[in-house]
Amino acid sequence: MNEGSELDTIPDGKDFDISVKVTEFKELKGKIYACGTCLKVRGKEESGVCPVSTMTDLLKIVESSDKVLVFG
Repeated sequence: MNEGSELDTIPDGKDFDISVKVTEFKELKGKIYACGTCLKVRGKEESGVCPVSTMTDLLKIVESSDKVLVFG
């Protein structure tokens, strides 16, 4: 959510390669979702990294999760 909606545009750095970390997370069956409102405000669309979800979807995910990671 928020700046996390810009995940696909964060450049890989010398000390932290975000694209590798995202790939590793997804290979371990991790799921990354983007808030549709956050994307719309930024003039962005769904990317291959984060499918669009609604606030209702995100609430259900948080309520059913043991752990929630927040990037941004």
